[in-house]
Amino acid sequence: MGRKVVVAVCTLNQWALDFEGNLNRILQSIQEAKEMGALYRTGPELEVCGYSCEDHFHEPDTFLHSWQVLAELLKSATCKDILIDVGMPVQHRNVSYNCRVAFLNKKILLIRPKMILCEDGNYRETRWFSCWTKERQVEDYYLPRMITSITNQTVVPIGDAVISTRDTCIGFEICEELWNPQSRHIPLSLDGVEIISNGSGSYMELRKAYVTVDLVKSATFKSGGAYLFSNLRGCDGQRIYFNGCSCVAVNGEIVSRGLQFALHDVEVITATIDLEDIRSYRTQISSRSHLAAANAPFPRITVDFALSDDEDIYLTISPPVECKYLTPEEEIELGPACWLWDYLRRSGQGGFFLPLSGGVDSTSTACIVYSMCTQICDAVQKGESQVLYDVRKILCQSDYMPSDPMELCNRLLVTCYMASENSSQETKQRASQLANEIGSYHFPIVIDSAVSAVIGIFTTATGLVPKFRSKGGCPRQNLALQNIQARLRMVLSYLFAQLMLWVRGRPGGLLVLGSSNVDEALRGYMTKYDCSSADVNPIGGISKTDLKSFLHYAKSRFFLPSLSEILQAPPTAELEPLSDGQITQTDEQDMGMTYAELSEFGRLRKTFHCGPFSMFQKLVHVWSNKCTPQEVAEKVKHFFRCYAINRHKMTVLTPSYHAETYSPDDNRFDHRPFLYRVHWNWQFKTIDDAVAQMTKDKRIKLSDSTTVQEVSGSNTNIAAHFNMRRDRKGVLI
Repeated sequence: MGRKVVVAVCTLNQWALDFEGNLNRILQSIQEAKEMGALYRTGPELEVCGYSCEDHFHEPDTFLHSWQVLAELLKSATCKDILIDVGMPVQHRNVSYNCRVAFLNKKILLIRPKMILCEDGNYRETRWFSCWTKERQVEDYYLPRMITSITNQTVVPIGDAVISTRDTCIGFEICEELWNPQSRHIPLSLDGVEIISNGSGSYMELRKAYVTVDLVKSATFKSGGAYLFSNLRGCDGQRIYFNGCSCVAVNGEIVSRGLQFALHDVEVITATIDLEDIRSYRTQISSRSHLAAANAPFPRITVDFALSDDEDIYLTISPPVECKYLTPEEEIELGPACWLWDYLRRSGQGGFFLPLSGGVDSTSTACIVYSMCTQICDAVQKGESQVLYDVRKILCQSDYMPSDPMELCNRLLVTCYMASENSSQETKQRASQLANEIGSYHFPIVIDSAVSAVIGIFTTATGLVPKFRSKGGCPRQNLALQNIQARLRMVLSYLFAQLMLWVRGRPGGLLVLGSSNVDEALRGYMTKYDCSSADVNPIGGISKTDLKSFLHYAKSRFFLPSLSEILQAPPTAELEPLSDGQITQTDEQDMGMTYAELSEFGRLRKTFHCGPFSMFQKLVHVWSNKCTPQEVAEKVKHFFRCYAINRHKMTVLTPSYHAETYSPDDNRFDHRPFLYRVHWNWQFKTIDDAVAQMTKDKRIKLSDSTTVQEVSGSNTNIAAHFNMRRDRKGVLI
């Protein structure tokens, strides 16, 4: 018959510049695709070298080693009799391009450069690559001699073309081209391309997983055809975690979809497609046919190869599948845990050290590590040999077999309660109870002698003794005494992280985990170089609101009854003296704003690009049921003063798992100055003038009764109050 084809879409956990490991994972994916009956295999963006090579793309070595990997693929018997395309960087006429390279049986068919590059969020592609701007044109690409010796080809086509087999036609999009308003799949479909392949590098953000599915379904709903979306998964050396979720869509329906989070490095999904279904679907849309008749053709690379055969009568067409999305709580459970696993196994360290305070933030971090241990045990039980190899390597025990998450957590996670005279018995007990429930190797220490020693050095040098505010000290003294405790905890964390495995009779050291959430970073409510300074921070891109929701979920998911008391306790740094054994300091009182308000400030500042006056204009309506215009003005001005004063802290912020659209991470996601004029004179005067005008007019348009706490909830965002829109990646904001 020759009408049914089996295609394979691959999800790979690649690592920037790990050419050997990347090659092996690509070969494994090709082998699995062939075993599943596929005659066409596609993979993620820049899978040969890894997506996050960044300025290594300026090095000729990166291009050389990518060609060397391609040479190994061309020579491999695994790649025989299957049409393959891989993602790699290519230089043509001294210009660097992000490309797909298609090949079959030791012949390169086409090099297809990316035509639309991504520059938003964490993407900086135009720093390293240029767009291919010659639509529907190809040029001669002169192959390196190492490739010519294998293929006997001197030149191959490079450009905007499609591959025509004996039975169908294959075209390409690369990542951003799907999200762009002028997506290439439209003219490709109109030119009769029936299979469109997209190698992508799309990273995870909370509540984003639906976006790709919507876009892929839409691409084939309007124009018909099969769309193959292949994405990276994992941490390849950066703060981001690639999202997985590779899928295949046919005529507006998802017929196959991969996992979002997983520990295994290679996942291959296939779909069986009836080409006649595509042709029938398209001919029924008259308006599409009229456009197609006038569409300019693409150059076609003809290949004497078929994706179908006469025995396809025995193949069953892949039916539509229902796409189920993880809740934000499940995304927090799985995403940062997988990110930590990638970081741990590739760092050469032996586990994690976590200062466990008994509060929401450090508790969330501990639960994420426990989730990682749970996933490791599940993966080993399912026969994932690479996971078993990696955990044995980390523990330096060749016969180790993980089976119980608590036992594994005891080997991988050391927790420590660092008490001072200002710490309460309640937080100490909560930390100890949680550690017992997850199995971490836990111990308490008292840091008062170290604090006294540091104060003693200051007193010897100056003759002055600083005091807390409650004992007659000024605000400067009070803050300095708090910071001493916080910074000493960082010093002690690194001491214990370096030596605890020595104490336990194991080689190596531990990675120090930070546990400062995205709202605290935005406000700067942390001590510079305190426990927020660590090696990595799995919750640094997650809001306090979402972390609380996650702990409610984790309480039943992992049966951790101690989380009930932790959730009920008010957030506190416990750095000021107790009163009759009770805390006198809370985070929200110290900050002068609630965590819910902080989330709104963050979204308006970053996602909606609001300065002080724009933020006031929006919040004066959203908060009209709870605040006067004057009160809103003071809240906004207080936020921006604190933001300006503390912005410098973002330059040393611990590398954090990226999860939230309003992350203030200075190094990648949020490019703003770190030295501001604190008083914002012009901006604040504009706000004051507006408040004066509102007071004079005595009128303001009231919003609905929704409160700020409801707006900032885990399943809602501020877009409900303003015009809903989508960013360039399609994420609802």
